[in-house]
Amino acid sequence: MKPAYVTAAAAGLLSCPACALVSRPPAATTGIESPTARCPRCGAGVHARKPDSIARTWAFLLAAFVLYIPANVLPIMDTSSLFDAQQDTILSGVIYLWKSGSWGTALIVFIASVVTPLAKLLALTALLLSVHWKSAWRPHVRAQLYRAVSLVGRWSMLDIFVVTVLVALVQLQSVAVITAGPGAFAFGAVVVLTMLAAFSFDPRLIWDAAEATDD
Repeated sequence: MKPAYVTAAAAGLLSCPACALVSRPPAATTGIESPTARCPRCGAGVHARKPDSIARTWAFLLAAFVLYIPANVLPIMDTSSLFDAQQDTILSGVIYLWKSGSWGTALIVFIASVVTPLAKLLALTALLLSVHWKSAWRPHVRAQLYRAVSLVGRWSMLDIFVVTVLVALVQLQSVAVITAGPGAFAFGAVVVLTMLAAFSFDPRLIWDAAEATDD
């Protein structure tokens, strides 16, 4: 059963990623999409689908998976003073907050810094596999999952924000010095890579598989 609507790709229409103009490039009249098709208004490159979307997303996603472990194992913050030196990881910070009675803060940090990045990685992996296998299973649900992944990206930087604010609040550098540890850089890289993976993934591929199955 064919869908009751005509997609932009089927009609030969392309949307500009820069100015959002929908146009029909000259190459579309011949049935062949030119790799150098340009938006007639702003001159940006236009494509029916993001070029190499799957390959780029897998590259960013695998790199994020690799860095996820050191982000949680290596110290995220180094504190040194005249009397002591201490290194804290994300999990040790969560445990400290929990034991000190700040249960709400500990839960927020744990969800934002441990659960959310892993959930994003697993969600993007599921989306990529569904597109690779040309699955037609509930495209609306998968589209909503992609929008959720894109929406929560900024909240994964909570630990980096905490370290930054804490360093700014320490004014007596001769008494105590707080610096970001290697775990903070790994964690920041994980967040950036997952955001790039979500940006590189073309959600329209979800509907292409569903429409191909309907045909």
